Amino acid sequence: MNAPVGVFDSGVGGLTVAREIMRQLPEESMIYFGDTARVPYGTKSKETILRYSRQIVNFLLSKGVKAIVIACNTASALALAELQKDYIIPIIGMVQPGAVAAMHATKNKNIGIIGTNATIKSGQYGMYLRKLDPSVTVVTKACPLFVPLVEEGLIEDRITEDMVSRYLGEFRQYDIDSLILGCTHYPLLINPIQRFMGDQVTLVNPAFEVAKSLKQLLKEQEISADQDHIAKYEYYVSDMADQFLTFADRVLPCKVDRVQLVDIEQY
Repeated sequence: MNAPVGVFDSGVGGLTVAREIMRQLPEESMIYFGDTARVPYGTKSKETILRYSRQIVNFLLSKGVKAIVIACNTASALALAELQKDYIIPIIGMVQPGAVAAMHATKNKNIGIIGTNATIKSGQYGMYLRKLDPSVTVVTKACPLFVPLVEEGLIEDRITEDMVSRYLGEFRQYDIDSLILGCTHYPLLINPIQRFMGDQVTLVNPAFEVAKSLKQLLKEQEISADQDHIAKYEYYVSDMADQFLTFADRVLPCKVDRVQLVDIEQY
C-alpha cells in the first residue's frame, strides 16, 4: 500500500524521527507536519496538547495517510492513548519503543530519562518501564535549554558542554547504564552527551526505535509500500517555513525544496 505515512511534531525536532524513517524504510512516502506556530508543547497543558494533536491528525487524514507517528515525546506522553481511542488509523508514539529499548540495554536496571518539562512531569516513560520490570530504578531530569541550543546550531559548543554537565551531573551518583533521550532534539546532542556520560552508559534514541516499530506495524497490518516504490516526501508547517528549511537542511539526508504553510486551526 503506497499511501504515505504521517509524521508530526510540535516543531522541527521530529525531523530526527523522519530521518530514521527515511533510512530504515526508504520505500515509504511521508507527510511531515511541524506545528511551528505553537511550539513548544513542553510548557502546555494536557488539554491543549490533545486539542492540537487532534487537529494535526485530522489534517494528516485529509492527506490520505495510512498510519501516523507522533514524533514528539510530549504529545506521545500526553495524547497518544486518547488519539488511539478516537481514531481507527494506527498511531504510534515515542515512549513505548524508547522504554523497551532501554530495558534491553540496561544490565543494572538503573535507567535515566531526559526530556522536556512536560514529558518528565507526565511520568509516562517511568510508568512504562515499571510495567516492563517493577524492580527498575528510574532517574529523570528535565533539560529545557537543550532544545534552543540545538535549534541555534550550537551542537559542538562550549555553552552546550556546560549545560550538559549542569543538567546531567547528578546522574553520575545513580550509576545509570542506560539513558533515554526523551526529546526528539536530543539525538543531535548525542556526541556531547556521550562524552559526558562515558562509554559505560548506553544512549537510547527513541527516534531510531520508533522507525523500527513503524516498520513492524506496517508489516503486521499488511500496509507496507511496495519494495520498488519511489518514496515522496511532503513537508507542512503552521509558521516559520524559512527556519524549518534551515533546520531540515542540517538534519535530513535529502534536500527539502518546498515547505507548505497550513492554517491548522481549521482542522
